[in-house]
Amino acid sequence: MAPQQGGFSWSNIAVGAVMNMFEVTTLGQPFEVIKTQMASNRSQTMYQALKTVWSRGGVFGFYQGLIPWAWIEASTKGAVLLFTSSEVQKVAKSAGIGPGAAGLLGGMTGGVVQAYATMGFCTCMKTAEITRHKQIAAGEKPMSTWAVFADIYRREGIRGINKGVNAVAVRQCTNWGSRMCFARLAETPVRKFAGKTENDKLSAGERILCSTIGGALATWNQPIEVIRIEMQSMANDPNRPAKPTIANTAAYIYKENGIRGLYRGVSPRICLGIWQTVCMVSFADTVREWLRS
Repeated sequence: MAPQQGGFSWSNIAVGAVMNMFEVTTLGQPFEVIKTQMASNRSQTMYQALKTVWSRGGVFGFYQGLIPWAWIEASTKGAVLLFTSSEVQKVAKSAGIGPGAAGLLGGMTGGVVQAYATMGFCTCMKTAEITRHKQIAAGEKPMSTWAVFADIYRREGIRGINKGVNAVAVRQCTNWGSRMCFARLAETPVRKFAGKTENDKLSAGERILCSTIGGALATWNQPIEVIRIEMQSMANDPNRPAKPTIANTAAYIYKENGIRGLYRGVSPRICLGIWQTVCMVSFADTVREWLRS
């Protein structure tokens, strides 16, 4: 981890925004689209999901929802996450808390703050943009992304475009708490294996390995993500709860698809979790050290 400094590290805001934009514009959005496709169409196999996404415009289908929603979300949530988590970790470490627990506290706090401050409506609109293509299968003419936004706002107001934000907050809290905790905990065995002391810097490859471990293990909360996607889905199903909550949506998914339904899309999400953690932990640490030097 990059050395801690006194005072607020305002550069973390810029680094977080840039790294999150890089993450989502490269591999992040394709993994997000595949994951959302599988989680909202729980009877589809991976091959069927890939085929469906490809049918929406080839390669461009995998970047559906990137502009403007994913870019708006990434540029804001990355800044909030990195700034908040770094400051919390710094305070925790100065209080004598270990790196794993400090990473857990920083990640959980950063995840909750970014969910309520920046992510609610963007995540909702990204999911709406991806899942509304079920309208085509039903023979309906799909609306433009701005028309969807205006329609939801007209019908349901600010609550409508922030639908599922509590599930997003739970997901982000557990996501980044787990990712940063596991990534920091992984540094200890990696250092021992490499013959390094606690004060020795990890190489770029060793940091990526730690982030890979953290990102993969953090997908234990996949049921929360499936619930979040279902709550924000534009699919028309008379059996779905009219006013979705985390509890009644979980019950609906379990009734329709069993326990396996709560883990649909876990494979692309593992890939997404690894890539996000590599970008927001390993790469971000490297960039911050470069700026400080």
